[in-house]
Amino acid sequence: MDRKALAYPIIPVGSLALSLAAGLSPQQSVAVGVFTGIIGGTLLFWRFRLAFALVGVSMLMAARLIDVPTFIEFSSLDVIVFLICMMIVIGFLEERRFFEVVVDRVLGIGRGSALRLMFVFLGMAALSAALVDEVTSILFMMSTGISLAARFQLPLKPLMLMTVFATNIGSSATVVGNPIGVLIALNSGYGFSDFLRYSAPAAALATVAVVLTSSAYFRDFFAKLNDGMKREVVEEAARDGEERSRIDRTAALVFLGVIAGLVLHAQIEALLGLKKNTMLIGVAMIGAGVVLLIEGPRARELVEKRVDWWTLTFFMLFFASVGTLHYTGVTKFIADALGGVFGSNPVVTLPSFYVVTGLMSAFMDNVLAVAFWVPVVQEMGAAGLDTRYLWWTMLKAGTYMGNLTLIGSTANIVAVGMAERQKLVHITFKEWIKPGILIGVLPTSAVALPWLIGNALLGA
Repeated sequence: MDRKALAYPIIPVGSLALSLAAGLSPQQSVAVGVFTGIIGGTLLFWRFRLAFALVGVSMLMAARLIDVPTFIEFSSLDVIVFLICMMIVIGFLEERRFFEVVVDRVLGIGRGSALRLMFVFLGMAALSAALVDEVTSILFMMSTGISLAARFQLPLKPLMLMTVFATNIGSSATVVGNPIGVLIALNSGYGFSDFLRYSAPAAALATVAVVLTSSAYFRDFFAKLNDGMKREVVEEAARDGEERSRIDRTAALVFLGVIAGLVLHAQIEALLGLKKNTMLIGVAMIGAGVVLLIEGPRARELVEKRVDWWTLTFFMLFFASVGTLHYTGVTKFIADALGGVFGSNPVVTLPSFYVVTGLMSAFMDNVLAVAFWVPVVQEMGAAGLDTRYLWWTMLKAGTYMGNLTLIGSTANIVAVGMAERQKLVHITFKEWIKPGILIGVLPTSAVALPWLIGNALLGA
């Protein structure tokens, strides 16, 4: 029998025993056991994660630890609908080659210097993740990176790692860059402009830190890139770029319209007298509706092929399983315990919360980790603690420390899958974690933590 199959029962049974020892009730301990069973199944048998989520939620229902109304309440349908609509919009833009043209034009700026080219390339990875989402960005930027590596005869592994790190960092800059951002926005009340104020500047600085540390860590790669650019025929590259530079005007208008609506959603809500973040979802729905009207006969095909129904169904079920912990009082138990440990000093609270959330993100996927902490932070807020900066700490910890391991973020898994599927490179957990620490975590955390603590102390 497979070792993973033999090891798996230890996770739910062990967590159930530990929960009882920690003072949780039998009902709460069973909820924790099933919840960790879903997480364990997801980590050990990634391809079957949806099966574990389906079975786990059904067990929770059978044990009367969650009912249908509670399932609906905690399945975060607002997040799911937002992601569906954005996937439709992004799929339309991809099919119109909108992002390809943008990147072709931007990459032209970086010619002549390996460092300048990587600043442009990784900056584009971060920006595209911020404007669309990390999965779409990594799909596009990895395709571009594979072409770049082939053109200059470069090893793909360093370029893949740098691209993933920049993508995860950039995804924290806006609401739409990462499912984490959507979760935080819809549960904290923060909007697009808040992300631009509290998160985007740190993301920009962290991206610069990644490029600079990468140039030192991967100095052989940068040297080969410089040599490759010297050998390239500039006239041919310029001609190829010119042939690909025609942008689809309809796609450009859709893109600008959706981004403008997301940026201005708070002002639209104030004008119409709507609840906060209503138009965050509304703009995405309008954008998706316009796209489907434009596509006409192909509208159904776009929805069926471009929306990642597998992942979204898993997210919905996992969110509901987290809701079980709230429903049974587990999150309140954790919140009370953490409230006593953390206190109100941001110099102690924020780094501690950053490390805990970050390590969970690195070893159980950042979306799952943040989904777990959202109701805990809400409980802490209900108990009277100031949780304003815990939300931003969650965001930074999830996206920055998600760079630590292969499974820390969906973007990581997608990038590795693309490289392995095309038989270009294979990377092990051990090969990932060293640059993950030295490039993806340490320099970015050195930017994030002072930023978070400084804002908290100044009350900004």
